Amino acid sequence: RASRTIPFISKVTGVPMVKLGVNAMLGKGLAEQGYDGGLWKKQDVVAVKAPVFSMSKLVGVDTYLGPEMKSTGEVMGIDHEFRPAVTKALLAAGLMLPPQGSVLLSIADRNKPESMPLVATLAEAGYRLYATAGTAKMIKEMGLDVTVASKCLGDNPSVLGLILDGSVAAVVNTVTGDRETLQDGFDIRRAAAEKRIP
Repeated sequence: RASRTIPFISKVTGVPMVKLGVNAMLGKGLAEQGYDGGLWKKQDVVAVKAPVFSMSKLVGVDTYLGPEMKSTGEVMGIDHEFRPAVTKALLAAGLMLPPQGSVLLSIADRNKPESMPLVATLAEAGYRLYATAGTAKMIKEMGLDVTVASKCLGDNPSVLGLILDGSVAAVVNTVTGDRETLQDGFDIRRAAAEKRIP
């Protein structure tokens, strides 16, 4: 953890922790290096760390996040307020949505209720919505326009076709425990990772 956390904290505080640590190991105390003990004063900044997932480089790996390490790096967003700090971090990680375009949604039944505000926000922002059949049914029930995307590659539009031809700017996919659906989700997430679509 130190290889990632110490540089992050050093940037936020302005304290060169690696240099101080090396000097301390060489016998030079903090006071000798110009630092007192105790807590560092609170900074007037918010710092956000965002993971960088180089899934396109990890062939055959499902992008579904579990307890194992899949992040190959991290980026930092720093500002005086939370929202701009998060925005900077997402931009740097390549996870920002473009200001317009289409979004593909395939949401597990258990996540549908909590996804409704996200779907409404995407629609209000002017994104065109594509969805798998079950998710499209929920979106229609919300009174929003949606185009149903088939899971069969030969159909038009198809889930994988939309991803592979670059028709969608982002993919929202949540995982179910169902084996067939899990494989569908893997194919969706894998295609999005390979096309570098958030």
